[in-house]
Amino acid sequence: MVTPSASGSRVAGKLGLTDRTFAGPRSLKLRSAVNAGLVEVDRVLADELHMTDEIADAASRYLYDAGGKRVRPMLALITAQLGDGANENVILGATALEMTHLGTLYHDDVMDAADKRRGVPSAHAVWGNSVAILTGDLLFSRASQIMARQGDRAIRLQADTFERLVLGQMHETVGPREGEDRVAFYLNVLSDKTGSLIAAAAQSGIIFSNAPAEFEQPLVTFGEKVGVAFQLLDDVIDLSDNPDETGKVPGTDLRAGVPTMPYLVLGQRTDAASVALRESIDDGVERIAAGADPAILDAELAELRQHAATQATLDLAHAWSNEAVEALAPLPDGAVREALTRFAQAVADRSS
Repeated sequence: MVTPSASGSRVAGKLGLTDRTFAGPRSLKLRSAVNAGLVEVDRVLADELHMTDEIADAASRYLYDAGGKRVRPMLALITAQLGDGANENVILGATALEMTHLGTLYHDDVMDAADKRRGVPSAHAVWGNSVAILTGDLLFSRASQIMARQGDRAIRLQADTFERLVLGQMHETVGPREGEDRVAFYLNVLSDKTGSLIAAAAQSGIIFSNAPAEFEQPLVTFGEKVGVAFQLLDDVIDLSDNPDETGKVPGTDLRAGVPTMPYLVLGQRTDAASVALRESIDDGVERIAAGADPAILDAELAELRQHAATQATLDLAHAWSNEAVEALAPLPDGAVREALTRFAQAVADRSS
């Protein structure tokens, strides 16, 4: 059996999500229950990631061993406290959804040509694109097997979520239609690519803990909105000049030609400086695609980091976070609602 990674069992400690989520005296018992559940999720995840094939085993465990925030299992374990708590089905559901998330990282890094993930060389940099893609597929398959043990409802949850993940990635790859609002299009992509899985995690805690059904839809809405806020802040963090904090090369997405919200907001600006910066970024992306050193965009990314478009992205993230908190209104007052509120607020405040 693989020993669970210590870094993986910490819930986004580096970004302060843990302390802020469980702040306050009413959260002490909840924090203890969630921490105990995370230990169990990590144990099951390590077991389920074990493959009999040597290469598949090493590749499947690679990003798990590199750590991770375990945001999705944490949300499932929090919402499960509205029902029976972290029973076996909750643990299995949280494990499957985290494994699905891991699978998407292998694919994302190939499509974005990312050199690093979680502070280590990306899987495709170690084994090549084909093995990285197949490893992601393998994790999706194993996650589906785990969900299948829990019946039709779990299978539908996994299948519906996976469909949205794929559609989100497909839409991001193809891009908006001629004349379509690029910002609105991108927000829909984020809702599918990130919001759907976070929503599924929050929803799974309700379903598998036998919590009241009326809490399900509010938590789906919460997850969708907090997921978008989470990704908007990732877009800002992608511009960070501190790779030791982010675990990624600064500007990985933009260097690969993947639009992010600061870039899209920049494109809406008509002042000469903004237009010139956008044109310079576009030119650099084309040159990188033709084989130029990605470092040619360093100056432009530093300028975008300080641009009003990046501040506008931060403001937008806070707006989505506030809407996520509003969605929690039907939940009973108590530690769970407080923790989810603090989580949404912390997500929109993290930056590097």
